Amino acid sequence: MSSVTELKFVTVQPDNTDLRDLIERLDEDLKARYPHEMIYVVDFTDPKVKEMTFVVAYLGGQPVGCGGLRPLEKDSSVMELKRFYVEPGSRKMGIAGKMLVDLEEKAAAAGCVEIKLETGIKQPEAIALYVKHGYRPIDLFGQYIGDPDSVCYGKILS
Repeated sequence: MSSVTELKFVTVQPDNTDLRDLIERLDEDLKARYPHEMIYVVDFTDPKVKEMTFVVAYLGGQPVGCGGLRPLEKDSSVMELKRFYVEPGSRKMGIAGKMLVDLEEKAAAAGCVEIKLETGIKQPEAIALYVKHGYRPIDLFGQYIGDPDSVCYGKILS
């Protein structure tokens, strides 16, 4: 078993194989929880995907998690946390919290002052993580407005 001291966060391009594999596993997990049409995927064919920042978490050299940031404003002052996932076998080790902080630091360095996110009502572990890290409930925004399975959270970065 790898220790968390062997944990690294690597910024990757949208076509990174490890990123795509992790997102595929995330989608499978979400499909088991929600109706398929309710999953908000990232369209990797959209040229705007190049504006996103993606990280892959490596534990002992193995990819165990991923997350992304998507600018919501032209000036990148507000970003959305997307495709945040940690493999089931690597959970409860603090990886998600450390990855969230890493992404927040990257967002702040890019001039972001607020991060918003959407998660689902059937993901209590995700909600607990976000609340623990200072995210507060906000109104549904963008494509999530009207989705009864969605809850949104936001955090002002200091």
